[in-house]
Amino acid sequence: MATTILYQATRRAVPVWSRFSVACGTTSLRRYADGFSWQRRWMSDESKAHRNIGISAHIDSGKTTLTERILFYTGRIKSIHDVRGKDGVGAKMDSMDLEREKGITIQSAATFCRWKDAHINIIDTPGHVDFTIEVERALRVLDGGILVLCGVSGVQSQSLTVDRQMKRYNIPRLAFVNKLDRQGSNPHRVIGQLRSQLKLNAAAVQIPIGLEDSYKGVVDLIEQKAYTFDGEKGEIVVESDVPEKLKSLVEEKRLELIEKLSDVDDEIAEVFLMEEMPDTETLKAAIRRAVIACKFVPVFMGSAFKNKGVQPLLDGVVDYLPEPIEKANFALDRSKGEEPVPVSGKADDPLLALAFKLEETPFGQLTYMRIYQGTLKKGMFITNVSTRKKVKLGRIVRMHSNDMEDISEAGSGEVVAIFGVDCKSMDTFSDGSTNYVMSSMFIPEPVMSLSIKPKDKSQQGSFAKALGKFTREDPTLRVHVDTDTNESIISGMGELHLEVYVERMNREYKVECVTGPPTVNYKETVLSKQEFDWLHKKQTGGAGQFARVIGHIEPLSQEELEEHGKGNLFENMCIGTNIPPEYYASCQKGMNDAMNEGALIGAKVEGVKVVLRDGASHAVDSSDLAFRTCMAMAIRDAMRKTNSSVLEPVMDVEVTVPSEFQGDVVSGLTRRKGLIKDTTVSDDGYGVRIMAQVPLANMFGYSTEVRSQTQGKGEFTMEYVDHQAVPRAEQEELIKKYKASKEAEAAA
Repeated sequence: MATTILYQATRRAVPVWSRFSVACGTTSLRRYADGFSWQRRWMSDESKAHRNIGISAHIDSGKTTLTERILFYTGRIKSIHDVRGKDGVGAKMDSMDLEREKGITIQSAATFCRWKDAHINIIDTPGHVDFTIEVERALRVLDGGILVLCGVSGVQSQSLTVDRQMKRYNIPRLAFVNKLDRQGSNPHRVIGQLRSQLKLNAAAVQIPIGLEDSYKGVVDLIEQKAYTFDGEKGEIVVESDVPEKLKSLVEEKRLELIEKLSDVDDEIAEVFLMEEMPDTETLKAAIRRAVIACKFVPVFMGSAFKNKGVQPLLDGVVDYLPEPIEKANFALDRSKGEEPVPVSGKADDPLLALAFKLEETPFGQLTYMRIYQGTLKKGMFITNVSTRKKVKLGRIVRMHSNDMEDISEAGSGEVVAIFGVDCKSMDTFSDGSTNYVMSSMFIPEPVMSLSIKPKDKSQQGSFAKALGKFTREDPTLRVHVDTDTNESIISGMGELHLEVYVERMNREYKVECVTGPPTVNYKETVLSKQEFDWLHKKQTGGAGQFARVIGHIEPLSQEELEEHGKGNLFENMCIGTNIPPEYYASCQKGMNDAMNEGALIGAKVEGVKVVLRDGASHAVDSSDLAFRTCMAMAIRDAMRKTNSSVLEPVMDVEVTVPSEFQGDVVSGLTRRKGLIKDTTVSDDGYGVRIMAQVPLANMFGYSTEVRSQTQGKGEFTMEYVDHQAVPRAEQEELIKKYKASKEAEAAA
């Protein structure tokens, strides 16, 4: 059996020749066509290919671990470190302390490397659904992607989300089935899930040599060669013949690959119908055409943690993913009603660049840019197309995680970062000669909120500055002040998302915050008619206050609700001038004052009709203030006497889970006093969509619960439906708490 050492990620002589000579017979070190070894090739400044790729997956599928190995094998880093930073260093792409502590990626991070003749820009993205905007913005500007899947868990909830994002931006992709060394790994089952759940035309271009503890490497179905990975960190790739016991499986899977390709490529279909076998170059060319057209997904395999399968994946990136100029991109011509215009991708055409990510640094705002055409040069002036402001470029850098490499210029297709540009995320820049803008990205709506305030009121300035910075960086983080409670509310994609920003505020701005669920926006209403006859008389030595109002309050009828909505209605039925007409407006203002604070728990009142029938006035002591005060006191007294109810916001909740978890999820919603409205099973029988109505007060903490119930595969969305009456027992509890808080305020 002939064995060849393909390449080795070190810059010293290969130390294993004699060992392979004894074990395998003939051994040689393969060199490339131009006579350079792989190490020399990487150091070359002449790049013949260019790739912009993103690495995306569900949380804990091994994205950052894979990126760490890519950087090591391409020579960008000298050693491999653990994602969780147990060695005190941590993975290169997880530069934030929080990322290393939690063992997850929070922010997307950019780097670059060179493999063979290709310059590769890489963006490592988070896998947690709470940070999905980082994936969204990365895929918006990239030309290709690697979808990483766990060999044990297969397609998971965030895999589905990433798939939707890649399809939204027409991203050609490779799939990498990771963790084949783990117990229970099964790459063929994962490929089946890619086809059934993601509806992808996917086929393996490799099969594993062993699985779990016996996993050793892969067999390339195109080249029909076996690859194993030797050396302390898998840096030596050894090529050999296909093991005898795998030859029949190789033939079967190679035929399956050709069949899948023949469905989308005419050249392969013709060869297949003639019952011929395409040669290696024909097969590779067909895969490349189909991948760039987003009609086929080749599946690679390996174990990044065990340093196996990464180098062939890099070969796949170069062989199958597109050059920037091969990916169709369109700008919008603002002078022609945003008519789509093809982007040439040529370096000598007018500049067109998109600012897709902002980051605050000690040196000022760092703006990440993708150049779609033209060239950026240090010292040149660029124009923000949205504001028409010109700015001079003082510094251009290439990012390597949190490290920077200064460059003097960057051409079309590059991903760089610049200092000194004040802009918003998704602003387009030009050289001023065009009025083109690039389309923006999809921004999901936040699903979870927290009330927040600084522990020390003297830090209010730093608190506001931090929130301003974070909302500029992250479009899914929203901040507003609740007009009913005067609380600052931050909203985001989940509890972890908000928790990270609270922690960052403490670490980066030294602002310790107090958080809690926002006060639920309860409301009150009346359930029956109640008469009132109120006299307001006050003498203070000079002109006093005198007013009397007579009338009643009642709930709005169904017809009135349909006509006027759920507000409150004031009806004047006075006859004569017992109340002078000039005071009618004051009476209505008094009604509005009373409705701002109900009698039960001090909440806003809605759905009430106030009828003013009669009253009395004094020639000297009556005034606008007297009638306004009198009316407010009369209504409050009537609301205390009548049968009233507290209303709470109810949400439409939609939960999507695999069918195996349906029972647990339904039970959980029921415990939260949810009313199940509908249950729909997906066409393939795998997924279930559960529709329910649940009180908002019972939804806090649900994102954590549904993920734990479904092994991270469940997702939910919710939106406001209506205010509905709370159960009587809960109403009594709310009244008791309100009275206690009032007594505490009075005592203070």
